[in-house]
Amino acid sequence: MKFSINKNIILQELINVSRAISARNIIPILNGIKFELNNEGLYLTASDSDLTIKSFIPTDKIESVDKEGVIIIQSKYLLDIIKKMPNDIINFEVVDDLKIIIYSDNSEYNLNCLNSLDYPEIQLEDNTKHIDLDAATLKKMIYQTTFAVSTQESRPLLTGLNIKVNGNTMECVATDSYRLAKKIITLSKAYDEAVNIVIPGRTINEFDKILEDKEDNVEIHIFSKKIMFKYNNIIFQTNLLNGEYPNTSSFIPTDFTHVVTAKLNDFYSSLDRAALLTQSKEKNIVKMELDNDQLILSSFASEIGKVEDKITVQRNIKNPVNISFSSKYMMDALKTFDSEDILINMNTDSKPIILKVPDDDTLIQLILPIKTY
Repeated sequence: MKFSINKNIILQELINVSRAISARNIIPILNGIKFELNNEGLYLTASDSDLTIKSFIPTDKIESVDKEGVIIIQSKYLLDIIKKMPNDIINFEVVDDLKIIIYSDNSEYNLNCLNSLDYPEIQLEDNTKHIDLDAATLKKMIYQTTFAVSTQESRPLLTGLNIKVNGNTMECVATDSYRLAKKIITLSKAYDEAVNIVIPGRTINEFDKILEDKEDNVEIHIFSKKIMFKYNNIIFQTNLLNGEYPNTSSFIPTDFTHVVTAKLNDFYSSLDRAALLTQSKEKNIVKMELDNDQLILSSFASEIGKVEDKITVQRNIKNPVNISFSSKYMMDALKTFDSEDILINMNTDSKPIILKVPDDDTLIQLILPIKTY
């Protein structure tokens, strides 16, 4: 194998595929990136068995191709080498079968490689049916939900994003059992089969880093044990989590005693100020009270002092409210909305707080209160 390519082109694709390389790999060959050069172009593949990313660079984006071939280059230093190469054009040349020279006018690296015959055969097949979604919508959905996935491996299913598809409706839910994020997307056309899957949060967040906030199409191919995304020149395939995700619909109340309408930016800024003294605390607890048309946020740290901040809101009833919650969880949820107003829906201090925007039920954020007595 021997070819020359622009540094920025190869670097971007190496960054994309290297997201599949895991530090926990126990199979040495999977610490490498597969380079496969043929008359169509250059295919780059990386995998950790659970996640596989394959990228394609067509021949017209390669400066020159002198010899086709396949080689596995160890990933540990490869990205740093490409980043630090001083020239725009970089040359790759395999010598002695298992060595590669990466060089430019004034720099040269000679690396030991791995045998491509040892690389596992990874099936990247299309499903006969797939879902089409534009990249901007998918990227926004990931942002609005995956922050709520659990980081606790004791409940593996909660470390994933639950996706359900029924007809032309896609429902995405993430929860760590203390908060919940739910987003509903209307698809451009109905999907024939009912879908209920759980995508690992770690891998969907890696795909989010590849997605650009554009209207480019993403093909979503769903199988019984895996899901594949096809986006521009990238194929991104991940195994699904096994098991049945909890039925979260019963957790979300639909009737509320207290409905408060606040300016989103005012509420977020007030919360940010009120939470200042709680930043060193594990739960970042802030207390919220309502007094007529005043929403009062306060926090207390015995070793520092206390803070109180007020904003003006609209309410459905004037009954008193006294409820505490994690300021971090509340601020994380508020960041996912981009409207002027926010609805804060509450019942008692032991029932979930529901956030949404007026006249729109496609995004719901749920936060459990924290008892302070």
